[in-house]
Amino acid sequence: MHREVYALLYSDKKDAPPLLPSDTTQGYRTVKAKLGSKKVRPWKWMPFTNPARKDGAMFYHWRRAAEEGKDYPFARFNKTVQVPVYSEQEYQLYLHDDAWTKAETDHLFDLARRFDLRFVVIHDRYDHQQFKKRSVEDLKERYYHICAKLANVRAAPGTDLKIPVFDAGHERRRKEQLERLYNRTPEQVAEEEYLIQELRKIEARKKEREKRTQDLQKLITAADTTTEQRRAERKAPKKKLPQKKETEKPAVPETAGIKFPDFKSAGVTLRSQRMKLPSSVGQKKIKALEQMLMELGVDLNPMPTEEIVQMFNELRSDLVLLYELKQAFANCEYELQMLRHRYEALAKAGSLGPGSAEGAHADGPAAPGAEEGKADAKDQIIDVVGAPLTPNSRKRRESASSSSSIKKVKKP
Repeated sequence: MHREVYALLYSDKKDAPPLLPSDTTQGYRTVKAKLGSKKVRPWKWMPFTNPARKDGAMFYHWRRAAEEGKDYPFARFNKTVQVPVYSEQEYQLYLHDDAWTKAETDHLFDLARRFDLRFVVIHDRYDHQQFKKRSVEDLKERYYHICAKLANVRAAPGTDLKIPVFDAGHERRRKEQLERLYNRTPEQVAEEEYLIQELRKIEARKKEREKRTQDLQKLITAADTTTEQRRAERKAPKKKLPQKKETEKPAVPETAGIKFPDFKSAGVTLRSQRMKLPSSVGQKKIKALEQMLMELGVDLNPMPTEEIVQMFNELRSDLVLLYELKQAFANCEYELQMLRHRYEALAKAGSLGPGSAEGAHADGPAAPGAEEGKADAKDQIIDVVGAPLTPNSRKRRESASSSSSIKKVKKP
């Protein structure tokens, strides 16, 4: 659809389409030049010289007549590097070096002035036939060492100097590392990416373990706090004591036990309402709680007297806390078993133990099947340290392994 036809259907301001064509001076039109009535400034074809050139070459270009005789406007961009100049006496006193002759040093500084300290070009133009073959780092080190020495000698006492420093050893190591990085094979790149992914998985599992540790610590603190409260209530006399402030109560985590609601509203309430489980308790916990009460032989709906309601709620809260502690214990036990399997897999693959590296060097090149064994071991390790299984799947795995061992024993 053409733009003009689409504009009739919809516009940003949602206005009605125009009935007559109009010119709003807005749109996709070529802007015409606005010519004034003033006199045009004259231009002249005039010669000019570039101050950056030392050969006095003459060039021509169009320029306004009013600017005749002025300097070339682009001459201000001609920036040159100030290369220091030393005398014969200064060289003999401060700049003498057994590894460098004066002729070679003069040749280096002459190239530095000609090519504005572009050391790659200087190294390319360096006379390696007449003088000793030098690397780019050697040339830089000699140049900056002389500059620093001359700055120290010529500086007035008490002045703060900004002496250029060049670390040739660091530059050599950097280029060597860059060359190694560039010469990597596709297998090495894939291995590095694999290791980075494994590192991210390890960090994610570490964060998950820390979170589980915090939850377990909350449960343990809640169990200890509940036990201390019960002991204090048993030792206290049965007479009514003034109620303590809420700030004096020990802080109990919300995840511990069951937090029953308090009925403080006006009106009549039944004791059986206080025995109702809150909606925060999940269905899985409710089923487990009923099963534990049935194993203990406790009635699920006892007579709702004041003492029975209080004891029954405390019992259920303790049972829920015990259930959470059992779940946390099962998770910790599973993690311990997973780490044990991982250790066994690593030991079987030969990644652990002091004799693994020595054996690899002593035996020479590995056998053809060694790489396949390592690959299988790597797959086992990845499978072991993968996502954790549930306790039910762990039980099924244990039962399957036990049944397989029984079958092996029954075979003749």
